[in-house]
Amino acid sequence: MAITAADVMKLRKMTSAGMMDCKKALEEAEGDFDKAVGIIREKGKLVAAKRADRETSEGAVKARVAGSKAVLVCLGCETDFVSRNSDFQNLADAIADVAIANAPADLEALKACKMADGYTVAEAIEAQTGKTGEKHVLAYYAIVEAPFVVEYIHALNGKLGALVGFNKEVPAEIAKGIVMQVASMNPVAISAADCPKEIVDNELQVAIQKTRDEQVQKAVEAALKKAGINPAHVDSEDHIESNTAKGWLTPEQAAQAREIIKTVSAEKAASLNEQMVQNIANGRLQKFFKEQTLEEQEYQMADGHISVKDALAAVDKEAKVVAFKRFTLTD
Repeated sequence: MAITAADVMKLRKMTSAGMMDCKKALEEAEGDFDKAVGIIREKGKLVAAKRADRETSEGAVKARVAGSKAVLVCLGCETDFVSRNSDFQNLADAIADVAIANAPADLEALKACKMADGYTVAEAIEAQTGKTGEKHVLAYYAIVEAPFVVEYIHALNGKLGALVGFNKEVPAEIAKGIVMQVASMNPVAISAADCPKEIVDNELQVAIQKTRDEQVQKAVEAALKKAGINPAHVDSEDHIESNTAKGWLTPEQAAQAREIIKTVSAEKAASLNEQMVQNIANGRLQKFFKEQTLEEQEYQMADGHISVKDALAAVDKEAKVVAFKRFTLTD
């Protein structure tokens, strides 16, 4: 049977697929629209399977707020060209609308939610994959529920977004400032008290090792200087060899430096004051909390030096941040 332009347009409205894809699907289905829709869906699955190993470093981040709930979603793709396409942006917006309307528990639950056209979110993404020939993924989904929630999407690229929940309504200026703080400064937690244990343990171990290494290095450098050897000339085996070749070190000095480094390193490591090491490491951990937890970070929207916690308290002493989420395609 003859496939008319009106038939092609009808199928295009049903599936959002390209004109040629719609025409081919209708021809293969002999004009049966239900079969044609199935063909287009299967094409999307086939393309998705073929491109499953492709990276999706581009895309669009969207946010929605409704009452005490806010959602953040990211639809990912392979190229910036596709991410800027209106169909792609419309699909990302539609997924965000579905997310705020249904408030699914997690990303997999969001994939199973129904879109306005009857597709699930997962099926709609597959269909878009078939249309563009480029891998699409639901890269991120998060929900924040709190008495007062605000959202932020970076206006210049639409690839960075954040949500912040407060225990009560706060003035728009401070709410916007704090959600932008989350977006720009990427804190690991609200405060030291709720910083994940694995992060705290890792940071403390890194701080302890760094402190030990520094104490050993100081002892080695002091011993080298006492022997009349410039520590900068022997700070690695490559430097020792190259500086000996240049004549900056004699072979005897090179051998002496190696022996000092070996002997003093072992002696100092064995005799370190562990309490001192722990104290210094704890100080470094406190610095980490100040730089990496939201409440202790320096508030970027203030003229002077003030923490986020103090900036919020200056507006409302009872106000607290109770939750936040952040996602970016650009880190």
